Amino acid sequence: MSEILQSVRGMSDVLPTETPAWQTIEALLKRTMQAYGYNELRVPLVERTELFKRSIGEVTDIVEKEMYTFEDRNGESLTLRPEGTAGIVRAGISNGLLHNQRQKVWTTGPMFRYEKPQKGRYRQFHQFDVEALGFAGPDIDAEMIMMSARVWRELKLDKIELQINSLGTAESRVVYKEALLAYFLEHQEQLDEDSKNRLHRNPMRILDTKNPAMADLVAAAPQITDYLDVESQAHFAVLQELLTQAGIAFTVNPRLVRGLDYYSRTVFEWVTDQLGAQGAVCSGGRYDGLVEQLGGKSTPAIGWAIGLERLIALCETRDCLPLVENPHVYIVLPGEAALKPGFALAEQLRDVLPDVRIEVNCGGGSFKSQFKRADKSGAQVAVILGDEELASGTVGIKPLRSQAQQETIAVADLAEALRKNLP
Repeated sequence: MSEILQSVRGMSDVLPTETPAWQTIEALLKRTMQAYGYNELRVPLVERTELFKRSIGEVTDIVEKEMYTFEDRNGESLTLRPEGTAGIVRAGISNGLLHNQRQKVWTTGPMFRYEKPQKGRYRQFHQFDVEALGFAGPDIDAEMIMMSARVWRELKLDKIELQINSLGTAESRVVYKEALLAYFLEHQEQLDEDSKNRLHRNPMRILDTKNPAMADLVAAAPQITDYLDVESQAHFAVLQELLTQAGIAFTVNPRLVRGLDYYSRTVFEWVTDQLGAQGAVCSGGRYDGLVEQLGGKSTPAIGWAIGLERLIALCETRDCLPLVENPHVYIVLPGEAALKPGFALAEQLRDVLPDVRIEVNCGGGSFKSQFKRADKSGAQVAVILGDEELASGTVGIKPLRSQAQQETIAVADLAEALRKNLP
């Protein structure tokens, strides 16, 4: 016997018993986007590697360690997308969507990073990504956060905390990086190897370390909020006022720098202690320089992304997602003569009862075996069409989740009877 092939490590199947939860989350997110006037944009899974090097930053874990990069047959370096923002910005530039225009868009789908697989973090993971391009003020920052807060309310998730920060402009960050560099040079012996490698290239990345041995060192480092330019201070102040007015609680976290180099001014994360070490459920921020950095005209922009695996895991802790969607009706067809009229009957019912899930017995079998299948399917009602029913123009209706008795009715009355029998 051949060896059974397993899925690639860190790339999981989503089974039929799990997909209803995914469909519920995705439908909710799409409805939220419609409510705020955002439109779907679909971008490729594969982009030129240079796109991510230029956008995410070469001195990041993603580019240095985690990207799935390969050469195609023409020798061009390509990468499976590790995040969604860069592809959306590239699409906006290359399709002329940003020329004298503003865009509110969203996309969703799989992303790829070579990380150590653990609960809530996989090598193929799924994100829901929202971006607003061409908007400069703090009002769009607030709208972005309000949208995500609405998702939590719809899902009745209450143990999620909003953390916000401002990274200022590129110019103010130069001053801040100089202060960080001086601080970390004084404590260079406490830095791990990753931090030493980043010290002169981008000391802000050290603040993003996951090494617990460096927690105290990072906590005592200079705070970026003390180095903000005047305009960034005003921007951040208005954002806080808008959130307060909307009743959205938040904490200013001066250590929140996010893991991508393209962020500027507002950054934020929704975090929870319900998922162990993987606390961030939704992360985002402003990236006003990225469009120009990728070859377009200077365009302010902001976005956020939700990790769907983490969100579903969080919902599972609160038991707020649906179970597998069973059929409402199972049609039992004992005898060969019932096969063709049985399938025709099912199609007629689907025409007049579009919201009713109907499963027809396939694969034959005795009446007893088919009835067992009907019960196992989770259906509410079994509809029986055998030789006797065919001869008399009737069907049998047997409730499967109650003690009610089976009854026989005319085929013409079946749709109405199902309306009355189904919850």
